[in-house]
Formats: sequence, C-alpha cells, structure tokens
Amino acid sequence: MRPSHFMSGQVEIRPYRPEDRNDLFGAVRESLEQIAPWMPWCHPDYSIEDASSWIQTTLRAAETGTMYDFAILANGKFAGGCGINHINTQDRVANLGYWIRTSCTGQGIASSAVKLLIAWAFANTNLNRIEIVVAVDNHKSQRVAERVGARKDAILPMRTMANGCPSDAIMNSVLRPDHA
Repeated sequence: MRPSHFMSGQVEIRPYRPEDRNDLFGAVRESLEQIAPWMPWCHPDYSIEDASSWIQTTLRAAETGTMYDFAILANGKFAGGCGINHINTQDRVANLGYWIRTSCTGQGIASSAVKLLIAWAFANTNLNRIEIVVAVDNHKSQRVAERVGARKDAILPMRTMANGCPSDAIMNSVLRPDHA
C-alpha cells in the first residue's frame, strides 16, 4: 500500500520524497539539542546521507507494509516527521512516533499531524491499537499524546532510551473507534 497525503488546516502529512532530503537534514540539524535526548537516530554527526538513507528506507518500508512514515508540512514548509512503526500484524498493534523541528514547536503542528496519522492508520490498515510510548521526562511529547485523546495506560520501567540511558516511559494508546 502506498500512503497518500492527509491535510487539516495548514498541516499536511505525506510520504517522504527523495527531494525532501535537504529539508529533513536542515530540520534535524536545527533541532539536535531538543530532539537528540528522545530520538536515538538524532545525533551530532547526522548527515545529508543519513537523511537520504532514511527517506529511501521509508519508501521501501511503505511498499512492504512494515512501516509508514510521513513528512509533516505546515503552511507548505517542512516541519518534522511522524510515522507508524513496529507493526505487529498478528496482534494488530503498532507504535506511533513524531518529532517537530524546533522553529515549529508550540504551534499545535504535532497534535494536528498525529491526529491525521491516526485517522490515516485506521482508514488504511487493520490496526486495532496504536501505541505512543513517551519517556517520562519528555513533557512536550506527553502533551501531544494527551491532546490527540490517547489514553494513558501505564508507566513502564526502563522501556525506552533517553539521553543514552534507560528511561521509564508512559504507554499511551488510541483504539480503533469502531472497536473501542
């Protein structure tokens, strides 16, 4: 399945394109200090080659249904990324992740993009449950999960890595509306 784009107001999610590499690279480099503690892929040596490789990975994964990753655009400009990954087809559950470049935070872009992604996932997959795992100290990401209506299920000890160390995480979930 090839994902298409979804739009709400001035926020749009769409599959990455090869020509996004410079925008992706620039957004990551701009946001290293804010994103690196929570996203292990974000590191000081992040390169244009890393951006190109990631885009190719997302395109291949969408073709096989193993991951669906999207560029987030706000007012037509690259604002970050979001995706569905760690897809468990047997149990019909997956992880949802997101990040917003520093210059675009605090504008509701992440919440809008995540709502679009949840709608896309339930319309285009047979997932029954989408999980949003957030490190306990990542308060901004927790607020996004709350704003999109995710239910806080549990605090999981040492569930994720933050700043290179094991961190407790909050397990949030969104259930397929027609099965909730």
